[in-house]
Amino acid sequence: MPLAMPLVILAALYGAVVSNAYANDAIANNALAGEALVNKTATQCRRNALYSIYLNGIHTGEMTRTEHWHDKSAVVTSNSEASILGIGTQYQQRAELSWSDATNEWLTNKFHQQVSGFRSRDMQVTFDDTGRRSRVDIDGEVANYVSKEQPLRDVDTLAIQIREHLLQGRQQFALVRQASDGIEPYQFYVQPKQTVTLAPWGDLTLIPVEQTGDEDVTYYFAADMDYQLIKARYHGIILNGLIELDSYTSSCESGSLN
Repeated sequence: MPLAMPLVILAALYGAVVSNAYANDAIANNALAGEALVNKTATQCRRNALYSIYLNGIHTGEMTRTEHWHDKSAVVTSNSEASILGIGTQYQQRAELSWSDATNEWLTNKFHQQVSGFRSRDMQVTFDDTGRRSRVDIDGEVANYVSKEQPLRDVDTLAIQIREHLLQGRQQFALVRQASDGIEPYQFYVQPKQTVTLAPWGDLTLIPVEQTGDEDVTYYFAADMDYQLIKARYHGIILNGLIELDSYTSSCESGSLN
């Protein structure tokens, strides 16, 4: 695996992103069924988060990410900067997603990803209404992909759909990510809850979700913070990556559709 990939994967993982605010204003109730969430009236709101990025235990940079929600759709922007062996790498992505009433799930409409440094690229992807077909333009070279069993998603929508499955009480499920050079199917397994102490929030109940497939990642969602992503750990053979939440703000109602 290229050296940059753990960074790129972790920098794009999920979160609640972009901001310098330091507050915990999203305390969740019990998990709600997906159908109940969809029927709930949603307005406009925003989630902001700031993550630290670690590679093999060394702090290498930061990631910011923001979710702008409007009813049953959202725009998610992610930005990260890190230094690996003295070489700077930047990651930027803007993804648009929406709720499908036909299949009761979150689907990516399109996303634009730019990476400089390791594996530099300018990647623009659009999807059909079902999410099963994609058109991928990387630096002017176009490819088309089809997923027969599962919708294709960008990494931000993937993580939002993981949260949706947690709210529905699912214990295992399958999702497919649109990568730069193909499609990557993953299996997800919800693990027993853990209680950890994490500044500045104190004791939190975390729900680990293990991802297996082309990339092995463990996501940790906080039941006490509206099931937002607290950290994600990339398990590599040589390199191990981690993103961990430093700050989080939200104007979204706890347990809402988004």
